[in-house]
Amino acid sequence: MAEEAWHEARLIPTSGINGAEEQERRATSALLAVMSSVREFGRALTKPYGAPAGTLETYIEVPFPLGDKRLYPDGLIRVARGQKVWTALVEVKTGTNQLATEQLENYLDIAREQGFDAVLTISNEIPAIAGQHPTKVDKRRLRKVELHHLSWTQVLAEAVMQKEFRGIADPDQAWILGELIRYLEHPRSGALEFDDMGESWVTVRDAVRAGTLRPADKGVGEVAARFDALLRFASLSLGRRLGAEVTPVLTRKELADPTLRTADLVGTLASVGQLTGAIRIPGTVGNLVVTADLRAGTVTCQVDIDAPREGRPTTRVNWLVRQLKNAPETVRVEAYAAHARGAGAAELLRDVRADPAILVTDPTKELRSFKVAITRPMGSKRGRGRGTFIDSVLEAVDGFYAEVMQYLKAWSAAPPRVRSDSDAAEPVPPALVSTALSSQDGAELAREVSDARPAPTDPADGGADEDAPVEEQAMA
Repeated sequence: MAEEAWHEARLIPTSGINGAEEQERRATSALLAVMSSVREFGRALTKPYGAPAGTLETYIEVPFPLGDKRLYPDGLIRVARGQKVWTALVEVKTGTNQLATEQLENYLDIAREQGFDAVLTISNEIPAIAGQHPTKVDKRRLRKVELHHLSWTQVLAEAVMQKEFRGIADPDQAWILGELIRYLEHPRSGALEFDDMGESWVTVRDAVRAGTLRPADKGVGEVAARFDALLRFASLSLGRRLGAEVTPVLTRKELADPTLRTADLVGTLASVGQLTGAIRIPGTVGNLVVTADLRAGTVTCQVDIDAPREGRPTTRVNWLVRQLKNAPETVRVEAYAAHARGAGAAELLRDVRADPAILVTDPTKELRSFKVAITRPMGSKRGRGRGTFIDSVLEAVDGFYAEVMQYLKAWSAAPPRVRSDSDAAEPVPPALVSTALSSQDGAELAREVSDARPAPTDPADGGADEDAPVEEQAMA
């Protein structure tokens, strides 16, 4: 028998998973066991929720009484450091299973009675805004106990970033974390990616195209929230490959009140048929803005970049074009001049490469900024795969960053150079020098020498020739 057909033994096997219950139990046990074994990974997941940097213990299916019932939360996490102890109950869902309000409220009651700090939920549901919980519960139950949520996508992203980029001190623990990553990436693990725009997607999409959509229509808010969730999934996926904290861009007001963001998306979708958002990638020149135009059937990714503050207009254009040498020729470049009215000049990159002056509409005005964008066809289906909206957005974001954005750098002025004695002009006779070498010597030395020399005399009397060059007169 050929060795190529042999299956390598895995610490966390995917074989033998029979049904959703077994899938959920295995995912819970695997995650909690690795959290307690790999200190850096466990710390990364619990630190944002207020857990101390101490010894982490994990348990599964711990029984608790609640009234006349006996409930079994999927897991329990305890972190202790000195006298401080942080404890959280864990509820896990895999596949398409969703968290239930009644179940979470029961666990919140148990946590309050036991003096625990939090209830942590893990599922494939991705909230539109980080920190927001996908399940609504009675807020009175949150007075003494906090409710937190992790998506499996976020768990996987955190695991990859910790192993591949931040690092694990112990090689054996790094291997253990790698086994968890392999398990979560397997289709049978139940840790699914974002794969559905919701039941209202088709209805809202068709209404936008027909021009009949109104902000109060049923399902518009759900589509808007799903789009924000898609942007968050795109951020986590891109950040997992880059090893960086990629996050959606939201204002402070939107973070404090997520309904403001949803209302803004709904209004834009109803008025112009567009869904728009932005993601922030550390170290880049600006935010990556994503616009899905449901009427035109296109997805546009763009970024704004400041132009250099010196040089001619065409020099500034060439500065940008040099950075786009690997970009597709279909990239759109827009130039904006200072104090100019209306839209700036816009051309395709292939035309700008041939003639940079094509973006300079008025040579007397200073170019202040550029916009670089690329537009791709938009899928219309609600799920995943070829011709779907989700895949078209993900491909647009990944492609724009890989082909354009990662090569763009912000302009910075050259640092001033220190001048040395060798930078000065030819030496001047002491009789004509009133001061030592100064910062004004060099370019204007001729003028200073001319001002310092005596009044010209007749050449016949042995004086300097008035028509001779300044340098020659100085040496006469």
